[in-house]
Amino acid sequence: MNRTPRLRTVLLVVNLVILALPLAGIAVLRIYESALVRQTESELIAQGAFVAAAYKAAWARALAAGPQPPANMELNGYGVPMAPQWAQQQQRPAQWRPRPAKLDLAIDEIRPRPPEPAAASFTPDPLAARAGHEVMAMMREAQVITLAAIRVVDYNGTIVASTNQEVNRTLADQEEVARALAGENVSLLRDRVSDEATPPLRSISRGTHVRIFVAMPIVHHTRVLGAVVLSRTPANIGQALYHKRYLLLYGALVLLGAVLLVTLYTSLTLSRPVKALIRQTERAVRGEKGAVAALERPGTREIAQLSQAVAHMARTLEQRAEYIRDFAAHVSHEFKTPLTAIRGAIELLNEHSADMSEAERDRFMQNLAGDAERLQRLVQRLLDLARADVIQVGRDTADVARVLERVAARHRGHGITIKVEHNAGSATVAMAEETLESVIANLLDNSRQHAGEHACVTIRANNTGPDDSELIIVIADNGPGISQANAGKIFQPFFTTARKQGGTGLGLAVVQSLLNAHRGSIRLLASASGAAFELRLPLKRMTAPS
Repeated sequence: MNRTPRLRTVLLVVNLVILALPLAGIAVLRIYESALVRQTESELIAQGAFVAAAYKAAWARALAAGPQPPANMELNGYGVPMAPQWAQQQQRPAQWRPRPAKLDLAIDEIRPRPPEPAAASFTPDPLAARAGHEVMAMMREAQVITLAAIRVVDYNGTIVASTNQEVNRTLADQEEVARALAGENVSLLRDRVSDEATPPLRSISRGTHVRIFVAMPIVHHTRVLGAVVLSRTPANIGQALYHKRYLLLYGALVLLGAVLLVTLYTSLTLSRPVKALIRQTERAVRGEKGAVAALERPGTREIAQLSQAVAHMARTLEQRAEYIRDFAAHVSHEFKTPLTAIRGAIELLNEHSADMSEAERDRFMQNLAGDAERLQRLVQRLLDLARADVIQVGRDTADVARVLERVAARHRGHGITIKVEHNAGSATVAMAEETLESVIANLLDNSRQHAGEHACVTIRANNTGPDDSELIIVIADNGPGISQANAGKIFQPFFTTARKQGGTGLGLAVVQSLLNAHRGSIRLLASASGAAFELRLPLKRMTAPS
């Protein structure tokens, strides 16, 4: 299994990392800003709980110390009843009733700035006023430390205690106050619009655009005695980051390291193997043999495939160049001999034609004709070899039995005995009939040249391979055979032991090229006498004999 990553995988990972870096920074800052808001909300809830408890205790002392209240001012009838849903929660037996912070800048609505407290239409409740007066000094002293604005309202929404000069004014029209007097714990965000000058960097409220409001009901059983309303600006993200500047610098260095690692990873997986491949091709351009080889560490699957393809192409080109060089040398050698003979004969005829007898002139003319015929055979064989090397394989098919019988009938006229043993049924190979005929004819001509005109040739055809997907044709003759020394050379162009019989040494090379082009093969079989060649061809379709 190839575990080398794909190029698109590397690019995807790199792009995702690059995309994630700023997104992660934005997300972290947003989360941190919300955390600052919830931290401030938690502080206001804790302060509100203490103020509510202090007010409730002061209210109880004022009730115990004062004159007997009217019937409608009895403890069990004081205040306003809680809304049913909040009253049910209040009546549930529970030792602890924690109130977690829940504000989130990402999902909570930011409401407009609240209106200033309006003038109250009636005076506050006397008990509430006395209790508020008692806790107000504590509230103002705590504000110096907590920086929170704190107000306490009675059950009508009238301010009875405040860290500002707002006593006897009403907050009944504010949303958070109305909901708290119904028995609900409220936390919400409002716009912060300041008329003051820009505060210094050390200011907690510097640049903060929201203010947190927390309203808590003061409850006795299921009656609301009043409410505590607190507000404060949360710590600004810029000011918080300023205090964390050294940690942020450390984080920036970590991000820089991540970028460098991504760059290094990209270089190792992409740049380095590509440069190595370029260096190999440059060496190949300079003529260095064997310079291009598959990279040991390609980095990605595509570069591995490219490296293997380039290495294979380089080997093919080197082999082709060697083949062309050797081929050119063989061609020049094969052509040089008859051309030299023709030239010499022409020179002799030009110089001594008048002194020659008729028989001598005829002999020279026959030599010229023989050398010209040999050149013609060489040219034809070279054309056949060139066509075999560049043949385009199509969808043609050939009926094996018909082709074998036709070729055998034609060559029987040349004096050789041919016996066809066909056990493959109606076999059809993936090759044009004229191509298969050329292959068989070349092998029969080869047998006639080496075994003589009265040679006996046997052709046997059988199916074999997985699911009978391959056809094997064996062509054997009763000639002198091929020596062990020559067995490894017979498929080389221009190698022949029958040059005097007109052999060009290209017949078997043409056969091999044609078979290779059609995904077939040929090999020399070991034989006690004569020569035997085995051909393997892929079957196009095979049907059982009827």
